[in-house]
Amino acid sequence: MFLVSGLTLYAGAAVAVGLFDRIAAPAVGWWRIVLAAVVLTAWRRPWRRRWTRRALAAAAAFGVVLAAMNIAFYIAIDHLPLGVAVAIEFCGPVAVGAVTGRGWRERAAIIVAATGVVLLAGVTLDSGLAHDDAVSGLLAIAAAAACWAGYIVLGKRVAGAGAGIDSLAVGMVAGAIAFAPVFAHTAPTVVARPGVLGLLLVVAVCSSVVPYVLDQVVLRRTGTATFAVLTALLPATAVAVGAVVLRQVPTLPEAAGLVLVTGAIMMTAGARR
Repeated sequence: MFLVSGLTLYAGAAVAVGLFDRIAAPAVGWWRIVLAAVVLTAWRRPWRRRWTRRALAAAAAFGVVLAAMNIAFYIAIDHLPLGVAVAIEFCGPVAVGAVTGRGWRERAAIIVAATGVVLLAGVTLDSGLAHDDAVSGLLAIAAAAACWAGYIVLGKRVAGAGAGIDSLAVGMVAGAIAFAPVFAHTAPTVVARPGVLGLLLVVAVCSSVVPYVLDQVVLRRTGTATFAVLTALLPATAVAVGAVVLRQVPTLPEAAGLVLVTGAIMMTAGARR
């Protein structure tokens, strides 16, 4: 289930990259949340469930963090190769695995992952990208990493309450509303272009509905540390999609950084087995 989640997630990201010349990258991230909220709400009809204030607040917080993560990630992949961005974003899951784990491997994994991230960041700054673009991309992916850590922790809490997918629908609505003051002005442009709206719907289904529904299923069956370990599958998935769809073949130094980050996750996997 997690492998399917990763493949659809980054296939949707590859489609999103193709939209950046028609609509700004952060706006694509917001529309992904909006359309995913429409699909999930129509499917789940969460208003039929009896909600407590605490459950609604948790779902809303989860959704706002999720929306922020998506927007920051799309800003990043507008400036960085997909595989590099995903690898650096892994600081979030690695930190969750280290904090929730108890052994030396989890602690050592932080050092290994940090080495990989430093290597990737250094290669990015020297890669020929405009310096401002590289810095903007690195700052955006750092913010996405922090949000990803929050997504794992809050997602586990939401999934454990037994209303995971319904809470996901409510959270998507909350995230869409939270960022509407910033991005709602793009609505006339998007609605007037059915082709763009259709591609945004593809992005929403592939990158939000399918993977996040599967995440909720997986989170109900695993702990937060184990879920963080499973995400070791994602850098390789992102590199494969980036190479095949976007022709973003990693250089040898980038590949070394990717291996280090993946190795850090595998270290926590060995500790938690």
